[in-house]
Amino acid sequence: MRAPDGNLFDRPPPATGEVFEVLARLGGCEVERIVSSSHPEPGEYRQAHAEWVVLLKGGARLQVAGELVSLKPGDHLLLPADEPHRVLATEEGTVWLAVHARGAPAAKAQPALPEV
Repeated sequence: MRAPDGNLFDRPPPATGEVFEVLARLGGCEVERIVSSSHPEPGEYRQAHAEWVVLLKGGARLQVAGELVSLKPGDHLLLPADEPHRVLATEEGTVWLAVHARGAPAAKAQPALPEV
């Protein structure tokens, strides 16, 4: 039987800031685990590529293109290329999964699929 490659929840949070770990590279995409302390790094992010994030554990408040966004477990967010965003607050041990679309065409938010 094959063992899992890892566990998304096995990394303790750092004392301050966030820990970023690339889990996989798939074509032009990178899948990254982010573990946050309760003291996120100040500053604005503005990336040349689109990024999709899902919050798996904990909670976070962000400012995205001037608007406040609160995330709880299961919430996800598409950040188009060059969209300014910053992490304002995180709960200790917040775990995210991020997919960076490096070299991929520009992403646009898609409407939710209808329930069946």
